Amino acid sequence: MTGVRPPLAELRAITKTFGALVANDSIDLVVQPGEVHALLGENGAGKSTLTRILYGLSQPDSGEISIEGTVRKMSSPADAMAAGIGMVTQEFSLVGTMTVTENLMLAGVGIGRINRVAARTRALEAAARIGVSINPDAVVETLSVGERQRVEIVKALFHDCRLLILDEPTAVLVPQDVGMLFDSIRRLTADGMGVIFISHKLHEVVEIAGRVSILRRGKIVASVPAAGLEPRQIAAMMVGAEVVAHGGITEAVSTVEADALATSIGLEPSAVSTALVAPAGDRPPGVGRATTVSSATPAATASTAVAATSGRANTASVPALAIRDLTLRGSGAPLLDTVSITVAPGEIVGVAGVSGNGQTELVSVLCGMAEPTSGSIQIGRVDITALGVVERIRAGLGRLTEDRRGSVIPNLSVEQNLVLEDLDTFRRGPFLSRTRMRTHVHQLMQRFDIRANATDPIRSLSGGNMQKVLLARALSRNPRALVASQPTRGLDVGACEYVYSQLRGLRDDGAGVLVISEDLDELLGLCDRIVVLFSGRIIGDVMAADASREELGLLMTGQAA
Repeated sequence: MTGVRPPLAELRAITKTFGALVANDSIDLVVQPGEVHALLGENGAGKSTLTRILYGLSQPDSGEISIEGTVRKMSSPADAMAAGIGMVTQEFSLVGTMTVTENLMLAGVGIGRINRVAARTRALEAAARIGVSINPDAVVETLSVGERQRVEIVKALFHDCRLLILDEPTAVLVPQDVGMLFDSIRRLTADGMGVIFISHKLHEVVEIAGRVSILRRGKIVASVPAAGLEPRQIAAMMVGAEVVAHGGITEAVSTVEADALATSIGLEPSAVSTALVAPAGDRPPGVGRATTVSSATPAATASTAVAATSGRANTASVPALAIRDLTLRGSGAPLLDTVSITVAPGEIVGVAGVSGNGQTELVSVLCGMAEPTSGSIQIGRVDITALGVVERIRAGLGRLTEDRRGSVIPNLSVEQNLVLEDLDTFRRGPFLSRTRMRTHVHQLMQRFDIRANATDPIRSLSGGNMQKVLLARALSRNPRALVASQPTRGLDVGACEYVYSQLRGLRDDGAGVLVISEDLDELLGLCDRIVVLFSGRIIGDVMAADASREELGLLMTGQAA
């Protein structure tokens, strides 16, 4: 019929295997012009493989891709960009020693002269289209993880992009910025652009998406219009339930799993559990497993958690972690300016802030990777300000840094990475006791439900399993205080809840936990108290039960709530 536009992108019977693993199993997916199509699923469900195939980073074993009615072979990202496809992945592909503008130019340099002024102007225009601010002259290695993600989004729009793949685009944005980003996406889709939107924030999915497709174990198990859907229904589909005409749930997981899942996505537990039937069912890995949830009840809400812990915290005479007047000077204004935070035993304190306001520097100083200009850090009664990394760990500090791949040695095995910070425990004279080490590793892998073989190279693990390895390594020493930076960045709903359960369990055992996160929903659902960093200074300190996303967002942008 004349006048009917073909689909912007159509994937037909896409299949991809890795040995015995079927990552994508005869997948059909259609993205229409002007549509925001949400692609959801747990880690390992096949989302990354499918989008890598669409972007030319991987080749399917069978199936075909059609762009605007024409079959195209995506042999490389260059083919995808030529077809009008842009992609922002969770693993950044920027050159750290180059400026933002130079990185954008790299992605589009052909034969001929390079016009830096024009490229800089295009960079600012592309940033304005997506609704984020960037400094085109900044050197990438000086940027935080959140700022680098923004540059990746701009890089995707730097070309003639008609289909944009966005993987967790709001993970580092405050609520006000999320609203502007969504307005920009709506303007772009109004002009005919298609967006594949991947996110674990289900309330954002129902707000921005026109259609939702759920991947589970390599197959599309549901593809439905988003209108009328609620987060609890999407959550049910993700963990093994079916939706009938946007209505009743015909199959689901247990009530305990549903409650844990609800907490992780910012809903009241009953909102999911009352919508679910509870047969024994097929339990997906890592979602609300009763054996791994360490808190008193997985259905605890933020307010009950605060009530339960604040009493213990107030009676403690010695803080688990005490940061006093911490200052770190840079070439201009201080990167950290007299920062003071106290974390009591049995308390989770969150640090909120827009990317680049001192969070990365705070973690570096606390973990011994940078030396403060002044101020002090104490674990219990031990001053660790001048101690090295090993001495800090021995003093009772646990570390979970934001760059999980930078916290492991990729070519070493899971076993070797698990004992990396604790080798002295297994020494017999100049030698290591392999028997004791293997027993310890086996116990950790069972306790933390690490889905891998001990001899597997850690680089082969999914993001969720790699985070479990890092959690196991940090928690196996029973730290008195844990510093956890971006603990669930890039993880699916089930993996997020697993991490939360471990952090709550550590708190309930009497440790202090400091969580640095750019996800306000995470902080509000997990923490007892939240402090806000702006321009390297603490400008707010509120009880999580009394805070709102909007008020925290205003503080994060330097305004009084």
